[in-house]
Amino acid sequence: MPIRVTLEEMLARRGMKARELAAKVGLSETQLSLFRSGKVKGIRFGTLARLCAALECTPGELLGYDHDDGDLQARDED
Repeated sequence: MPIRVTLEEMLARRGMKARELAAKVGLSETQLSLFRSGKVKGIRFGTLARLCAALECTPGELLGYDHDDGDLQARDED
């Protein structure tokens, strides 16, 4: 999937540890790790909002997109 999670870079820019962020937003370290690694299929808007508030950023600073022509294909799983 061409959606990239750029949370690692934001943590580095903010000088924050993942453990600190997880505690601040009420996520387990395991949940945050799965998101950081891009191994999740989705994220709730509320969780994304808490991450953005804690990191003082926008959703676009936590997610990136690499264009893929295949994304225009209709899929049953979406």
